[in-house]
Amino acid sequence: MKKLLKTLALSTILLAAGNAMAQAKEVVIAYQDMVVPWRYAQDAQALEKKTGYKVSFRKLASGADVIRALASGSVQIGEAGSAPIASGLSQGLDIQLFWILDNINDAEALVARNGSGVASLADLKGKRLAVPFVSTSHFHTLLALENAKVDPRGVKIVNLRPPEIAAAWERGDIDATFIWDPVLAKAKKSGTVLTTSGRIARETGKATFDGIVVTKAFARDNDAFLTDLVKVLAETDDSYRKNKAAWNADSAQVKAVAKWSGAEAAEVPASLALYEFPTLQQQASAEWLGGGAAKSLAATAAFLKSQGTIQNVLPDYAAGVNATWVNKAKAGQ
Repeated sequence: MKKLLKTLALSTILLAAGNAMAQAKEVVIAYQDMVVPWRYAQDAQALEKKTGYKVSFRKLASGADVIRALASGSVQIGEAGSAPIASGLSQGLDIQLFWILDNINDAEALVARNGSGVASLADLKGKRLAVPFVSTSHFHTLLALENAKVDPRGVKIVNLRPPEIAAAWERGDIDATFIWDPVLAKAKKSGTVLTTSGRIARETGKATFDGIVVTKAFARDNDAFLTDLVKVLAETDDSYRKNKAAWNADSAQVKAVAKWSGAEAAEVPASLALYEFPTLQQQASAEWLGGGAAKSLAATAAFLKSQGTIQNVLPDYAAGVNATWVNKAKAGQ
C-alpha cells in the first residue's frame, strides 16, 4: 500500500511539473496594423497549432510602442520598422532582428491632402505634416526633405500614431502625412502622393523595412519555437506569392488580413501588392539577415542621430541581427 501511495505521489508531482512546463510555454507577440500575409496565419492560429504554445497577440499603435513593450518585458516578440528597431538597439535594448516582415517599398507614402496647397515637397514649408515619430516613415520623411533641400525645421512635423492621423486627416487638421495602410489607403482617396519609400530608397540608397524582433532572454529558452515561427511566416508568405489571384477581397485570407489590420477587405489586395516579402532563401542572404539589414540599421541610426532623435550610434549593428532560426528552417526544408 505504501509503495502504491509513493507511486501515486510521484505521479502527481511529475504531472504537476509537466503542467507547469506546459503553462510556461507562453508568449506575447506585439503586432501593428501593417497589411501583410502573416495576419492570416494569426487568424488561423497556425503558430499555436504548430508549437503547442499559448500565443497572445497584442496590437500596438506604433513601432515605438512595440520597442517600449519589449523593454518592459510585457511582450517577448514584436513587429517594428527598421527605424524603431535601430533606435531600440542604439539604446542598448537586448533584442535581435530575426525575420524581415516586408521590404516596405511603396507601401509607405507621403500624401498631401487635396486643397492644402501642397503640390511638391517644397510646398510643405509652414504646413502640418503628421507622422509617427521614430518610425520608418519618420526616417524617410526627414530623408525626403533633406534630399529635396527642404529644411525640416520649416515644416510643422507633428507626432501622431496611425489612428490619430486618420482622425486628424478626416477633420482637416493636417496638410500631409507619411504613413502606411490602412490609413494610407484612406488618405489617398482625398490626397495626392508626393513620394513613396520605394522612390526615396531608389534615390538615396537607404531602404526601410518592417521586421520581427525577439528578446534575447526569450530566445535563449525557446529555440525550437522560433524555428517553427519562422516556418509559419515563410509558408504564409509563400502561399501569398504563389497564389496572389486567390487572395481576393472575398477570400478567407484577405478577410483575415482585414480583420487583424483594420483595413477594408476590398483594399487589401492592392495594399499587399505594394510590399515585397523576402523568401526564406532571401531572408538569409547578404541582402537581408546576412548583412544588409545590419547596414540598413546602421544607416538609419546615423541619420536619426543627426536629427537628434537618438543619442547614440553603435559601431556595428550585426549583433542585433540573428539568422539562426531562418537557417534552421532552411535546413529542415
